Amino acid sequence: MLILAPITYPRSKAYSFIGFHNVQHLHQRIDKERTGVLVGTGMGGLTVFSDGVQNLIEKGYRKITPFFIPYSITNMSSALLAIELGFMGPNYSISTACATSNYCFYAAANHIRRGEAELMIAGGTEAAIIPIGLGGFVACRALSQRNDDPRTASRPWDKDRDGFVMGEGAGVLVMESLEHAMKRGAPIIAEYLGGAVNCDAHHMTDPRADGFGVSSCIERSLEDAGVSHEEVNYINAHATSTLAGDLAEINAIKKVFKNTSDIKINATKSMIGHCLGASGGLEAIATVKAITTGWLHPSINQFNPEPSVEFDTVANQKKQHEVNVAISNSFGFGGHNSVVAFSAFEP
Repeated sequence: MLILAPITYPRSKAYSFIGFHNVQHLHQRIDKERTGVLVGTGMGGLTVFSDGVQNLIEKGYRKITPFFIPYSITNMSSALLAIELGFMGPNYSISTACATSNYCFYAAANHIRRGEAELMIAGGTEAAIIPIGLGGFVACRALSQRNDDPRTASRPWDKDRDGFVMGEGAGVLVMESLEHAMKRGAPIIAEYLGGAVNCDAHHMTDPRADGFGVSSCIERSLEDAGVSHEEVNYINAHATSTLAGDLAEINAIKKVFKNTSDIKINATKSMIGHCLGASGGLEAIATVKAITTGWLHPSINQFNPEPSVEFDTVANQKKQHEVNVAISNSFGFGGHNSVVAFSAFEP
């Protein structure tokens, strides 16, 4: 059994893992050689890279910062965290575009299951809101053009959606075996049940219209989690507010779950935008909070809903809902699909 539990350090360390708080310092109870970090990013150190290229063009190579390479490469997110905390276990990053965080959760869980680590810090981080980052997504026609009304621009499953709104941030989970959490006296927040990853093998940016890759990934995640279709009653959707992606995901979900009446589905990106490689980390936290609080956040900006969605999308207002089993979907350019499953911890 894999569970989510908090760890804290003295304030001088300046690390507070999102959603985990009010616990005693347990640093001394962690075996650092068996504690790892797996924090990925979709874009890497884009600001440092952009500044370095500009300095090269305008001022020459001597004006490139010596941190250009170290802060550009994607593995440095995990490496810096390990250096700061002294964690010497498995350490690397995964970069699968917007599916990154879930890939990290899945890989981290398997390190623990195989006995290669006792505790893993896993998730994603992203900071791509700079001209080259925004410009690149504009060039491939992925971003919303609703610049006259930015508050309502991110509107998954709405007929008038026209692309995503970029966000940025980081979200990580502390994952460990039940035995290890109990040994160190950690308050247990939720249970990670399982997950799956695969590839559409279809197109660089477009999803399969039939949703086959996604539906297969959901099926495999449930198999890995050891739960039935009927046990799932909440889905935190990828739902980016793009024309093709939103309905492709819905079609895939319908293939898996024949009875949708008991399933509630919401879109975190409607409120915080699309945080690319960090989105799955932030949405996993939203999923866990739904489990622990019994409240689902709304999918905002639902003005003219697509009739084919046929789910309760928690439109515009939060709802109380006792979550039995939840899944969180994340998909990325390249056809990367990832699904992870969570539930409340039951001793």
